[in-house]
Amino acid sequence: MIEFAYPWAFTLLALPFLVYFFTPKYKEQKASLQVPYFQRLLAVTGKEPTKGAVLLNRNLIQRTLLVIGWLALVTAVAKPEWLGEPIEQKKSAREIMVALDLSNSMSEKDFIDDNGDKVNRLVAAKQVLTEFAAQRQHDRLGLILFADEAYLQAPFTEDISTWQSLLNSVQLGYAGYQTAFGDAIGLSIAIFERANSKQRVLILLTDGKDTGSKMPPIKAAEIAAKHGIKIYTIAVGDPSSKGLYEMDVKTLEQVAKITQGASFKALDKKQLQSAYQAINEIEEQEYETKSFRPRSSLHHLAFAVYFAANILLVIGLLMVRLAKRGVTNE
Repeated sequence: MIEFAYPWAFTLLALPFLVYFFTPKYKEQKASLQVPYFQRLLAVTGKEPTKGAVLLNRNLIQRTLLVIGWLALVTAVAKPEWLGEPIEQKKSAREIMVALDLSNSMSEKDFIDDNGDKVNRLVAAKQVLTEFAAQRQHDRLGLILFADEAYLQAPFTEDISTWQSLLNSVQLGYAGYQTAFGDAIGLSIAIFERANSKQRVLILLTDGKDTGSKMPPIKAAEIAAKHGIKIYTIAVGDPSSKGLYEMDVKTLEQVAKITQGASFKALDKKQLQSAYQAINEIEEQEYETKSFRPRSSLHHLAFAVYFAANILLVIGLLMVRLAKRGVTNE
């Protein structure tokens, strides 16, 4: 369909009528000569008398061209636009922050990879997270690393390949050797708030208990719940471990419960994959849909008609003048 960007321009169509009815007609004074015995003079010269004053009147073709030209000019000023079919852009309203433990206990080799070889917990987590990210169409992913402290490795992005590269570049010892997942939750809250996120999901992956957070995990979870953040915790490794590698499954379950999330245990790579799959099924994706219609301006066509009408009008005037000049010469 066609729409006009400036429909008010059509009020200019009335301008010629205002000029015609409310402005005086053009008058011109010329010198004249009175001749006595006018009729005798005409008889001697063989000329026919003509009117002393003539109002210039355009013929039908000229009038038609003037009307077409003015209509085309006003239409061009109104800027006609062709509206194409509506195009919808679908964008996820979900932002997922992954908080990954880099404490020393993540070096334990108790996972089996796809080749049947034993790998440490961090390698297994990175492999599964890489696959998980590849399935996150339209989602925006972020990455927090934590050990002695928590820091942002990747801000929210739809560039999944870049996010995977930043994940795979991670090595043990980047952030120390303790486990401060309470601070990781606190950092995620600040990032979600800055991003003004609508659907907020935090996946917290750890294999130990909190040993160095400035903010206790339970308190951090309560604040997260107030900000609409759901936390899904994944306990990696053997939950029966004691001593240095002891895992605080109870706290992880409580953190998930407070935020209306869920808690999972992953003793091997298969269970870790199942945990991510379960999160994907539980957390229904919401979408923001934006619709627009492409516009193509057609004003150049109206200008083309205007110029064509004027060219024809000029050609017509030239032909009339040439015809009159030929008659005069004869």
